[in-house]
Amino acid sequence: MDSSEITSPGMVAFQSLTYGSLKMEDVIFYIKAFLEEMPDASYSLIIGTDSHERSGNVGKNGRNLNLVTAILVHRKGFGGRYFWRRKEKSNIHSLREKIYAETMMSLNFAFTFVPLLKRSLNGKAPNYNLEIHIDVGEHGDTRDMIKEVVGMVTGNGFVAKTKPEAFGASSVADKHA
Repeated sequence: MDSSEITSPGMVAFQSLTYGSLKMEDVIFYIKAFLEEMPDASYSLIIGTDSHERSGNVGKNGRNLNLVTAILVHRKGFGGRYFWRRKEKSNIHSLREKIYAETMMSLNFAFTFVPLLKRSLNGKAPNYNLEIHIDVGEHGDTRDMIKEVVGMVTGNGFVAKTKPEAFGASSVADKHA
């Protein structure tokens, strides 16, 4: 795992429309509080990443991207909350590399974030489904990559969602990329 993709708990790295700039422990606090408001409700915890090329930054070593990872907690039938963080990645030469970078960013984030959230919940976790949303779909240039990236996600023990169900990546993260 690339240490540049992990945010140490004390660093301000997340944004929220409601709460502003946050540290990872703040994000965990707000998600935990949201889960505990209605502990018998059904939830989805969603992680998705999207990217956009940084303008004017195509160099001899490939494209430079702004990658945005969003974490959403959705209380089914009652709304939700989301938070996001932005990272830069360089040396991206193709659409395949871009999709792999997005998928790996989500996976690496999940491997860091989920254990911290579970520890914070201290065994009192409400019913939630964890999903990794991948910005690929049956229509468009990414259709040939679906099996590959879904295999990456499911092979690591997570549920993968693709477009049109991948709103965590294709809508929320995309909005901030």
